[in-house]
Amino acid sequence: MPKIQIYTTLLCPYCVRAKQLLRRKGVDYEEIRIDLDHEQMRVMLQRSRRQTVPQIFIDDFHVGGYDDMAAMDARGELDPRLGL
Repeated sequence: MPKIQIYTTLLCPYCVRAKQLLRRKGVDYEEIRIDLDHEQMRVMLQRSRRQTVPQIFIDDFHVGGYDDMAAMDARGELDPRLGL
């Protein structure tokens, strides 16, 4: 099973949607709250080159945000990435 990491903040509706989609898929993920850990915010910025949340990674593959992940799912590309 791939390692899934999602960078989030508390009051982010897209973060909530991303986590719901991953839960519906039945996969475990690591949530990294950048509003609680500013060092992780720097890590997210370096890894993703984006300033918005969520930022989602499957292993070293940068999915992007919720809209990117939902689009991958609609195209049938998400499940294979998740090992489903």
